[in-house]
Amino acid sequence: QDNGFEQFIINYCNEKLQQIFILMTLKEEQEEYVREGIQWTPVEFFDNSIICNLIENVSCPPRCQGPGPGSQLPPSECLRPGVVNEDTFLTKLNQLFATHKHYESKETQNARRITDASLPPQCFRIHHYAGKVTYNVTGFVEKNNDLLFRDLSQAMWAARHALLHSLFPEGDPQKVSLKLPPTAGSQFKASVATLMKNLYSKNPNYIRCIKPNETKAAMLFTPELVLGQVRYLGLMENVRVRRAGYAFRQLYGPFLERYKMLGAQTWPHWAGRDREGVEVLLAELALPPEELAFGHTKIFIRSPRTLFDLERRRQERVAQLATLIQKIFRGWQCRTQYQLLRKSQILISAWFRGHV
Repeated sequence: QDNGFEQFIINYCNEKLQQIFILMTLKEEQEEYVREGIQWTPVEFFDNSIICNLIENVSCPPRCQGPGPGSQLPPSECLRPGVVNEDTFLTKLNQLFATHKHYESKETQNARRITDASLPPQCFRIHHYAGKVTYNVTGFVEKNNDLLFRDLSQAMWAARHALLHSLFPEGDPQKVSLKLPPTAGSQFKASVATLMKNLYSKNPNYIRCIKPNETKAAMLFTPELVLGQVRYLGLMENVRVRRAGYAFRQLYGPFLERYKMLGAQTWPHWAGRDREGVEVLLAELALPPEELAFGHTKIFIRSPRTLFDLERRRQERVAQLATLIQKIFRGWQCRTQYQLLRKSQILISAWFRGHV
């Protein structure tokens, strides 16, 4: 109910994670269909980058004495003489974001002729992806100005303990900077940027958790609570994209290598191009045409049921091939043993008859 600076930076991280979820599961997937030449009708979804940009502009640049309104604020304003407090911070936010549709305060509401008693004077509200959140600016400047004095960093860096030494690299006398230390907001922003860079370099899998009720009771579902989470987590758009799109896609080469054993023409070797081999294989398997789409570099399969059917056929074929290999090996083993016994018997018989 009462959100301060800590909740503000936590929600900023949530917005960035939601942004990468949207990009990787909705935007990039639809763009892949276009790149591959698949016929596709785009599914509309809300891109929360406008909210991320708003929060980043609310956070403070490194040289700012308080959580000023971001990079739009000139350095002279950040370092201006006088007291920088919550009132000046909120005033500057109201000036910069007076017309922003995802920001509101008492002053901007008055300018828009909106009557809302739920928004106190010392607060501002951001329309997040998951709903509206009201922040109280009390303590914003003090909490954001979480500075560690240079002499303390140097003392920690000079400690004999290896862990303490590694935690304060800025205390190295050879790397002394005369700039003011970064604020808590700018440090958190840099950490989130590092996290995003790491996530963008991976291929993440998402598990979306739904809280069924407020009391954590078993077998109790609150429809309004569940529906709100489904909507705010972006699951509606994700389901629409999945239903309209294809559940499975893979490059032609690996797909042919995995399933070529199912076709008489592709097993054991296929001499042509990978795409042609996949087309011949799937035509031989007589899969429904509406379940398949051939892109420039990948094969797309619409339903998981079709993929499961392919896997079932492959498992059965692997069992058949394993049985065939065992049969041939056992036949070779018995034939080799028989030939050795026959050769030995002939040799023994020859020597015996010669002796007689």
